[in-house]
Amino acid sequence: MGNLLTAVNLRAYYRTVQGEEIKAVDDVSLEVREGEVLGIAGESGCGKSTLASVLAFTVTPPLYVVGGEVKANGTNILTLDRETLRREIKGKYISIVPQGAMNSLNPTARIKNFVIDVLKEHFPEMSKEEAIQRAKERFSALSLPPRILDAYPHQLSGGMKQRTVTVISTLLNPKVLIADEPTSALDVSSQKIVIKLLVELLRMQIIKSIVFITHELPLLRHFADRIAVMYAGRIVEVGPMENIIFEPLHPYSKLLMSSVLVPEPGMKSKRIEAIPGVPPNLKNPPSGCRFHPRCPSYAKEFCDTSIPPFVKVGPDHMVSCFLYGGKDE
Repeated sequence: MGNLLTAVNLRAYYRTVQGEEIKAVDDVSLEVREGEVLGIAGESGCGKSTLASVLAFTVTPPLYVVGGEVKANGTNILTLDRETLRREIKGKYISIVPQGAMNSLNPTARIKNFVIDVLKEHFPEMSKEEAIQRAKERFSALSLPPRILDAYPHQLSGGMKQRTVTVISTLLNPKVLIADEPTSALDVSSQKIVIKLLVELLRMQIIKSIVFITHELPLLRHFADRIAVMYAGRIVEVGPMENIIFEPLHPYSKLLMSSVLVPEPGMKSKRIEAIPGVPPNLKNPPSGCRFHPRCPSYAKEFCDTSIPPFVKVGPDHMVSCFLYGGKDE
């Protein structure tokens, strides 16, 4: 399968009123392939949601893209004008379910009003009746009761609101859906229902691929095809789901997996360990490998001055760590 979306040396910084730069996304390269679920995992504050905003081009000040490319169909979408982005990219090629999406619905409007606004933004000639009918057909196809369209947000449970926003976000059949922590505020049962909906969207080919962002790495066990682990604005490891979950290589990936309970056979006896220290301040991140101040026992003397390159360690598996090469001993 080809790449639907490719980020190349992407950098996006927040600029404060004092003129300081917060390097939330700093030299990130990754690819989103057709037919896959790409999981992006990491601690809160590592830049995951900022990366989602840049990939979906929902960037607004104080966030600025300062370098790199985001390619779709061979075109760097960062160079497109607003009208072209609105007409050809947003909602149609790339759509996003933002963090806290269930709270984005207008509490004074019915769900159908939100649907009408979304569809008429892209199809001005479409009547309100046509928009509602299109939404009813999509809701029915995805086993959501069409009566939801007549409801107000406060009449829906958290899980139902999340599913509703997800369906509305895919009404234009985008090729790539970016889901930014869509399960973080839900109970386990609701999490499963939301994930089932995402899988169904992919199975029905309403969408072609999913970027699923979470801080819960084990959540990706039964869902993702590949996982990218993000730390302090950078990707430190990317590979097949089985490798990242059961045989992580980067010291941070290992600690991320060890810091949570994983209800999997063979992993119940593993001891839970906290990640030492705290995530760095991205206004002044550590030099060299950004994880070296928290690296428990693997760090070498040059880790604080040299940036480790990405090293291929297996089929489709890469890691940014000197433990696996990239530095003359």
